[in-house]
Amino acid sequence: MSAKVTEKIHENAEGLDARPLVDVAEILAKGQVEAAQATLPARMDIVAGGAAMARTIQAGGTLHYIAAGSSGLMAAADAMELGGTFSIPADQIRIHMAGGLPQSAEMPGDTEDATDTLTDALSDLAPVDTVIAVSASGTTPYTLAAQRIAQNAGATVIGIANNAGSELLAKADIAICLETPPEVLSGSTRMGAGTAQKIALNMMSTLMSVNLGHVHDGLMVNLRADNIKLRDRAKTIVKTIAGCADDTAVAALKSTDGDVKSAVLCAAGEISPDCAGRLLEEVGGNLRKALNALT
Repeated sequence: MSAKVTEKIHENAEGLDARPLVDVAEILAKGQVEAAQATLPARMDIVAGGAAMARTIQAGGTLHYIAAGSSGLMAAADAMELGGTFSIPADQIRIHMAGGLPQSAEMPGDTEDATDTLTDALSDLAPVDTVIAVSASGTTPYTLAAQRIAQNAGATVIGIANNAGSELLAKADIAICLETPPEVLSGSTRMGAGTAQKIALNMMSTLMSVNLGHVHDGLMVNLRADNIKLRDRAKTIVKTIAGCADDTAVAALKSTDGDVKSAVLCAAGEISPDCAGRLLEEVGGNLRKALNALT
């Protein structure tokens, strides 16, 4: 196993605390930018991860996000936004964070060694499921234990880590190595490593939704419009794609109970909500294919 880059000393660390704060701020900002670049060499593996997630959702399986500490927060942030952004059903998403999701500002570190809760938590894993296991070091006991349980169950494991050659990556079905530079604060993986993880997770779930037909011309056509802002966004999406007036878009959304894809078809093709629903079902929910079928 290679040395942990996440534990190495940053090249600008010497005398960091004695520098003007504006200089420290510049070093910190550049560290984040450099970390973000680590997702580019991994993009093909990220694409593979997104495709695996899409297959799981299409087959009625469950996405399991598993991590500890800062990685757990990154994983939870991605998982918890899938419902509102893409209407992924909540019962197809599970979050397993070591120690549970924090209820306060206290996040004990020893929970990443606690593997005893995983057997029960993952007892219903199935081969159709996908596990997204995240660990900056790639050696976190909690995450590795979950990986072993998942593989014994036949589930697909996507491993995301920032250290090449780590056990998590070596044993993952899809290994996403985000080779971020040493942290400005050595070992503080909430910084660069966490940034790269967040970007990779966002990329993966967005690619999943492209696969599922939930994205059209950069628009979230499967969003859950459950507040004023999102209802207005849904109206704008329908208006933009269908090329219709505001009142037509509002009427279409009302007739489809807020289903954006169906509303687009109703407004664009002057068809009933039932016809729109059937058309979408025939093309697997892909709005572009449904629109092409109208012409």
